[in-house]
Amino acid sequence: MSAHPGTVDRPLTHDPQKQAPMTSSTSEPSGTATPYVTTIGANSSRQNRTREMQLIPEALARAHMHERLREAEAERRALRLAAARRMQRRAERASLRARRALAMAVMQ
Repeated sequence: MSAHPGTVDRPLTHDPQKQAPMTSSTSEPSGTATPYVTTIGANSSRQNRTREMQLIPEALARAHMHERLREAEAERRALRLAAARRMQRRAERASLRARRALAMAVMQ
């Protein structure tokens, strides 16, 4: 056997008799997880991770789209505000003209 024993994902051998005996640490309760459950859990978490990795571009695209929508909405608000200010200035000028015209009519 080499100095580097196999990992969980890549055991040196699949023969249980040739594998190094599992040493149980005192912090872990012994015999709680059967190898079957552990393997199922590992495969399941690996599948979930793969699925998450596949969904990353979709999540990025969704975030990008939301950002673009937010920018478009902000731009529309800015345009409406600019138009409102223009109309307000126009109304103020019209009001001034009307007051001047009234003052001129009263003075004559």
